[in-house]
Amino acid sequence: MGNMMDSALLPVLKVRLLVSFLGERAQFGWWPTAFYDASGRLFLEPIFSKTPQLAQYHGVVEAARRLHDEHLSVGTYHLFRLPEELEQDLHLLVQGGAEELSPAVLFRDKQTALEALTDKAGSAKKGGVGPVAIGNVGDISDHLKDIASVYAGAFSSNAQSFPYLAG
Repeated sequence: MGNMMDSALLPVLKVRLLVSFLGERAQFGWWPTAFYDASGRLFLEPIFSKTPQLAQYHGVVEAARRLHDEHLSVGTYHLFRLPEELEQDLHLLVQGGAEELSPAVLFRDKQTALEALTDKAGSAKKGGVGPVAIGNVGDISDHLKDIASVYAGAFSSNAQSFPYLAG
């Protein structure tokens, strides 16, 4: 895995981690998981002793993917369902990132994470409730600010939004 891929995908991964953390039960409760809680880590460590962080990541991503898939059309992409090659690259990035990519380390709590997501949105003011068209999945890096903006607005207004990308 080269530095070019790392640098291009790291922002995508960070937005994914922010949204997956904020969507969990203890924050905004979009999905009923608690993988990023201390108890979630304790539950996973005996089973995945060498890769508990990877297990947390895949568990919460799958929960988020299912919720998004329920609200979006088949064939669309979203932050939690990207083309297979990107998914594999993100997996390798998480696998190699160890503890510094843990939401507990990166964001600490709900408010810090929401502020970080708002920062990722920058000046973008994209919003909406339910499915929100963003652009093309091939240009995901160009659309990250809009994606972050949609999620930040949804979490802040206690609504659910599902930004999606065309293939």
